[in-house]
Amino acid sequence: MSTIHQLVQQTLERGYLTIDVEQQLRNLVQTTKYGLEDMNAFVNLQIAAKDGHIRQESREKLLNAYR
Repeated sequence: MSTIHQLVQQTLERGYLTIDVEQQLRNLVQTTKYGLEDMNAFVNLQIAAKDGHIRQESREKLLNAYR
């Protein structure tokens, strides 16, 4: 099983957050105990998404639904 940190690293390297990885992260955050490294990685992912440094599949699908 991947850790939050590993999933975030892969996402940042690819520049794209898939719906599958988003769901995995959601599950890990809600169901596992995680350390400071994982917490920091998750926060960095949120910042990267907010600042437009990564694309989000779920957000793109939502935007396309309104076009």
